[in-house]
Amino acid sequence: MLSAIDHLVVTVHDISRAVDFYTRVLGLEARYSDAGRVDLMLDDVAFRLHQADTTTTPQASVPTPGSLDLCFKSLLPLGEIKDHLDTLNVPIELGPVERRGATGPIESLYLRDPDGNLIEICRPKR
Repeated sequence: MLSAIDHLVVTVHDISRAVDFYTRVLGLEARYSDAGRVDLMLDDVAFRLHQADTTTTPQASVPTPGSLDLCFKSLLPLGEIKDHLDTLNVPIELGPVERRGATGPIESLYLRDPDGNLIEICRPKR
């Protein structure tokens, strides 16, 4: 019945600050629809930013900045990701640690975006 995820909405306090983090720190591409909506692209999946005080409808019952826990798969070894984060002075909350991903064992680093959302960056465990 379903084939893929098209987009996920991320509620943020400040769209500009979120765009800076997700483009500069994580390398996502920003696509601007209008002043109140930005899509952060990862291949063909969009992470759509909505400001917390948006009047966009429909929306989640309780759109809350900082309530997400997202896991991104990395093309690079986690050591290179760690070096990149260190260069940008982005604190790593935890890791690398072993976890279980959707398709098997992974190794992960955890950090937070400016709104407090938990960001996990993982690689398959070899």
